[in-house]
Amino acid sequence: MTQHAQRVVLVTGPSGAGRATAINALEDFGFEAIDNIPLSLIPRLLDGPVALQPMALGVDVRNRDFSVDAFIELALMLGRRPELELELLYLDCATDVLVRRFSETRRRHPLATDSAPEQAIAQEKTLLEPLRAVSDTLIDTSSFSPHDLRAALENWFGRGTERGLAVSLNSFSYKRGLPMGADMVIDCRFLANPHWVPDLRALTGRDAAVVAHVAADPRHAEFLERITGMLTFLLPAHRAEGKSHFTIGFGCTGGQHRSVAVTESVAAGLAEAGWRVSIRHRELERRGMVPGPGDAEPR
Repeated sequence: MTQHAQRVVLVTGPSGAGRATAINALEDFGFEAIDNIPLSLIPRLLDGPVALQPMALGVDVRNRDFSVDAFIELALMLGRRPELELELLYLDCATDVLVRRFSETRRRHPLATDSAPEQAIAQEKTLLEPLRAVSDTLIDTSSFSPHDLRAALENWFGRGTERGLAVSLNSFSYKRGLPMGADMVIDCRFLANPHWVPDLRALTGRDAAVVAHVAADPRHAEFLERITGMLTFLLPAHRAEGKSHFTIGFGCTGGQHRSVAVTESVAAGLAEAGWRVSIRHRELERRGMVPGPGDAEPR
């Protein structure tokens, strides 16, 4: 990458996952934004002198010349151009949420003919899976409002955001499955469980009493030291490879106590070391115990 490379973000994902919202938000953040652009026009659009303004280009299955193979070939070709800094942003969403969104808006899915929306949505997600697998930035919008999505995008792409590696730490419950898009998952279930202490059961890993209980486990201090040491070794390497963000999941049984406490502690250590860190507590958000990502402040 050259010193004055132009940043180009290709935005895609299944219909209804928020691509149009993302394109509008990126335009507000200072990107030159064009939605639903044919793949064949993108190389011609990027020919010529390098522009200082970053560019966001929305591509989806409605494009007349769209194909996954052509998209990947285009991305590889553009990625080899030293005057461009290319990134693939993939917006994903759970199938049942997409079905509900199309039902609420009464819009026809672009792949739907006489088939039910569920079949068209499943067909599109299968079609786009290779793009999801090679994406640089993956955002799951299943639990996001448009405001939430805009806030998440502002964390990664907003004005004044210096280019580099952004780190996202997510606590979660193993009972509800792994967080989508996680680059690394760390199991905290071996630590002392506050759930079995009646006075702590209703609290969360953000409460001092729960933090103290978890920290009293004799393995806790070494665990934090080893995790932080590993991340401070890995993150610069991922940044050097051009990765734009790195997501780490910390899981426990219920996603309320141990994983939350560890997430907060690791985030504080990484932020103190100078990393741009954001936190999301999936299960606490689901239960209304903390604000959603649209209201969270990055560290």
